[in-house]
Amino acid sequence: MMSMNPLESVTKLFSAEVVSAHCDGPCGIYDPASTRIAAEAVVSMTKKILALEVPDVNNAKAMAAYLNTLSRYVKIKEEQAHIAKTELLVLWTDYFKPPHVEKYPQLHDIFWKAAKLCSACKVEVNVEKCEELMKAVKEIHEIFWATKDRKIEWYLAG
Repeated sequence: MMSMNPLESVTKLFSAEVVSAHCDGPCGIYDPASTRIAAEAVVSMTKKILALEVPDVNNAKAMAAYLNTLSRYVKIKEEQAHIAKTELLVLWTDYFKPPHVEKYPQLHDIFWKAAKLCSACKVEVNVEKCEELMKAVKEIHEIFWATKDRKIEWYLAG
Protein backbone atom coordinates (compact mmCIF):
# COMPACT_ATOMS: atom_id res chain seq x y z
CA MET A 1 0.00 0.00 0.00
CA MET A 2 1.38 3.34 -1.04
CA SER A 3 1.06 6.19 1.44
CA MET A 4 0.02 9.66 0.40
CA ASN A 5 2.58 12.46 0.64
CA PRO A 6 1.83 15.12 3.29
CA LEU A 7 0.91 17.80 0.73
CA GLU A 8 -1.71 15.54 -0.86
CA SER A 9 -3.12 14.75 2.58
CA VAL A 10 -3.45 18.42 3.47
CA THR A 11 -4.95 19.21 0.07
CA LYS A 12 -7.60 16.50 0.49
CA LEU A 13 -8.50 17.72 3.99
CA PHE A 14 -8.47 21.45 3.23
CA SER A 15 -9.29 22.17 -0.35
CA ALA A 16 -8.86 25.74 -1.57
CA GLU A 17 -8.74 27.42 -4.88
CA VAL A 18 -5.34 28.19 -6.36
CA VAL A 19 -4.26 31.79 -5.89
CA SER A 20 -1.28 33.76 -7.06
CA ALA A 21 0.42 36.96 -5.99
CA HIS A 22 3.07 39.19 -7.44
CA CYS A 23 5.12 38.96 -4.24
CA ASP A 24 5.81 36.28 -1.64
CA GLY A 25 3.27 37.61 0.81
CA PRO A 26 0.40 40.02 0.93
CA CYS A 27 1.27 43.52 -0.20
CA GLY A 28 2.14 45.85 2.59
CA ILE A 29 4.57 43.55 4.39
CA TYR A 30 7.62 45.05 2.70
CA ASP A 31 9.11 48.29 3.98
CA PRO A 32 12.71 49.50 3.78
CA ALA A 33 12.36 51.08 7.24
CA SER A 34 13.72 47.95 8.93
CA THR A 35 16.84 48.22 6.77
CA ARG A 36 17.28 51.87 7.74
CA ILE A 37 16.92 51.09 11.44
CA ALA A 38 19.55 48.33 11.28
CA ALA A 39 21.90 50.49 9.19
CA GLU A 40 21.49 53.35 11.67
CA ALA A 41 22.53 51.01 14.48
CA VAL A 42 25.65 50.11 12.48
CA VAL A 43 26.49 53.81 12.16
CA SER A 44 25.86 54.39 15.86
CA MET A 45 28.00 51.45 17.00
CA THR A 46 30.81 52.39 14.62
CA LYS A 47 30.91 55.91 16.05
CA LYS A 48 30.78 54.56 19.61
CA ILE A 49 33.67 52.18 18.90
CA LEU A 50 35.77 54.99 17.49
CA ALA A 51 34.92 57.23 20.47
CA LEU A 52 36.03 54.70 23.09
CA GLU A 53 39.10 55.72 25.02
CA VAL A 54 41.62 52.97 25.61
CA PRO A 55 42.54 52.89 29.30
CA ASP A 56 45.95 52.32 30.78
CA VAL A 57 46.79 48.68 30.05
CA ASN A 58 48.09 48.34 33.61
CA ASN A 59 44.66 49.12 35.05
CA ALA A 60 43.07 45.67 34.84
CA LYS A 61 39.63 46.78 35.99
CA ALA A 62 39.45 49.67 33.50
CA MET A 63 40.85 47.47 30.72
CA ALA A 64 38.25 44.78 31.43
CA ALA A 65 35.44 47.36 31.34
CA TYR A 66 36.81 48.78 28.07
CA LEU A 67 37.10 45.35 26.44
CA ASN A 68 33.61 44.43 27.63
CA THR A 69 32.14 47.61 26.16
CA LEU A 70 34.14 47.27 22.94
CA SER A 71 33.05 43.66 22.44
CA ARG A 72 29.41 44.58 23.03
CA TYR A 73 29.56 47.41 20.48
CA VAL A 74 31.26 45.17 17.94
CA LYS A 75 28.69 42.42 18.50
CA ILE A 76 25.80 44.83 17.96
CA LYS A 77 27.48 46.34 14.88
CA GLU A 78 27.98 42.88 13.38
CA GLU A 79 24.43 41.72 14.13
CA GLN A 80 22.83 44.88 12.80
CA ALA A 81 24.94 44.86 9.62
CA HIS A 82 23.79 41.29 9.05
CA ILE A 83 20.16 42.27 9.68
CA ALA A 84 20.46 45.21 7.28
CA LYS A 85 21.93 42.90 4.63
CA THR A 86 19.19 40.31 5.14
CA GLU A 87 16.48 42.97 4.94
CA LEU A 88 18.04 44.35 1.74
CA LEU A 89 18.24 40.94 0.14
CA VAL A 90 14.64 40.09 0.99
CA LEU A 91 13.46 43.40 -0.43
CA TRP A 92 15.60 42.97 -3.54
CA THR A 93 14.66 39.38 -4.28
CA ASP A 94 11.07 39.23 -3.03
CA TYR A 95 9.56 42.65 -3.64
CA PHE A 96 11.24 44.10 -6.71
CA LYS A 97 10.20 42.57 -10.03
CA PRO A 98 11.29 42.98 -13.69
CA PRO A 99 8.96 45.97 -14.30
CA HIS A 100 10.68 47.80 -11.43
CA VAL A 101 14.09 47.08 -12.94
CA GLU A 102 12.87 48.34 -16.30
CA LYS A 103 11.81 51.61 -14.71
CA TYR A 104 14.88 51.80 -12.42
CA PRO A 105 17.73 50.15 -14.36
CA GLN A 106 20.21 51.04 -11.59
CA LEU A 107 18.25 48.95 -9.07
CA HIS A 108 20.42 45.81 -9.14
CA ASP A 109 23.61 47.85 -8.86
CA ILE A 110 22.27 49.83 -5.89
CA PHE A 111 21.25 46.68 -4.03
CA TRP A 112 24.47 44.85 -4.85
CA LYS A 113 26.56 47.78 -3.60
CA ALA A 114 24.39 48.19 -0.50
CA ALA A 115 24.79 44.49 0.38
CA LYS A 116 28.56 44.80 -0.13
CA LEU A 117 28.58 47.87 2.10
CA CYS A 118 26.87 45.88 4.85
CA SER A 119 29.76 43.42 4.63
CA ALA A 120 32.33 46.24 4.61
CA CYS A 121 30.71 47.74 7.72
CA LYS A 122 31.08 44.38 9.46
CA VAL A 123 34.73 43.99 8.48
CA GLU A 124 35.81 47.57 9.09
CA VAL A 125 35.24 50.30 11.65
CA ASN A 126 34.75 53.00 9.03
CA VAL A 127 32.30 55.89 9.28
CA GLU A 128 32.65 56.65 5.56
CA LYS A 129 31.45 53.14 4.66
CA CYS A 130 28.55 53.59 7.07
CA GLU A 131 27.62 56.88 5.40
CA GLU A 132 27.78 55.21 1.97
CA LEU A 133 25.47 52.47 3.31
CA MET A 134 22.99 55.04 4.61
CA LYS A 135 23.06 56.83 1.24
CA ALA A 136 22.31 53.54 -0.57
CA VAL A 137 19.51 52.69 1.88
CA LYS A 138 18.01 56.15 1.30
CA GLU A 139 18.12 55.60 -2.46
CA ILE A 140 16.38 52.25 -2.03
CA HIS A 141 13.79 53.87 0.24
CA GLU A 142 13.01 56.48 -2.42
CA ILE A 143 12.73 53.93 -5.23
CA PHE A 144 10.65 51.54 -3.14
CA TRP A 145 8.05 54.16 -2.25
CA ALA A 146 8.04 55.52 -5.81
CA THR A 147 7.03 52.02 -7.00
CA LYS A 148 3.99 52.35 -4.76
CA ASP A 149 3.27 55.90 -5.98
CA ARG A 150 3.72 57.18 -2.44
CA LYS A 151 5.93 59.88 -1.03
CA ILE A 152 7.19 58.69 2.35
CA GLU A 153 9.64 61.11 3.90
CA TRP A 154 13.14 59.83 4.70
CA TYR A 155 14.12 60.45 8.28
CA LEU A 156 16.73 59.24 10.71
CA ALA A 157 15.92 58.18 14.24
CA GLY A 158 19.18 59.39 15.76
